Amino acid sequence: MIFLFAMVNQFKITNFARVRAIKPDHIRSCGRVARQSSAKASTAVRIRSGPPSEGNKTLRFFDMVRYSKWISLLAFLLLLGACFMPWTFHADINKSFNAFFTERNMYGKPGKLLLILAGITTACSFVKVLWLKRTAFLAGGLSVAYAIKNFLLFGSCYRGYCPEKQIGLYLMLLCSILIFIMAFLPEGNSSKMEEQ
Repeated sequence: MIFLFAMVNQFKITNFARVRAIKPDHIRSCGRVARQSSAKASTAVRIRSGPPSEGNKTLRFFDMVRYSKWISLLAFLLLLGACFMPWTFHADINKSFNAFFTERNMYGKPGKLLLILAGITTACSFVKVLWLKRTAFLAGGLSVAYAIKNFLLFGSCYRGYCPEKQIGLYLMLLCSILIFIMAFLPEGNSSKMEEQ
């Protein structure tokens, strides 16, 4: 009864497999058409087994997996820009600190190690070798740990004064975490990687 109602009103039924009544001239390359032997040509039912239609364009987890290395590259470029943006503003000395400048080099230059670790993670995501993927996990984990350390160090209070956190500090932490997450979404089959 529900199947007939769906065919008459062209109503979508979503269950384990999507079934939708369509006209034969709208049949695309994906999916297959199921017909009863006594049914007319206009009552064909398409059973979806292929990719979703163009009308349903939402960001999905599988799209993120497909583009993980490009998202990682974009996050690395944003991290590079964030290292030159102001991280904190210190009103007591009227200066802004970033990854390569601090007063009397008090906090060091954390941008060097941060960019090296994030660069290794991003570069390893473009190569389909298993041991490089494992190296990306290690470098990405160290990068996130170092980013959290810098976030706490630059944003912490000293001598009763708390500096004002700027957008670069938040962007640095976000990009480091995003690069690390993209290292867990490798592109390709792991059995093919082990053969190399």
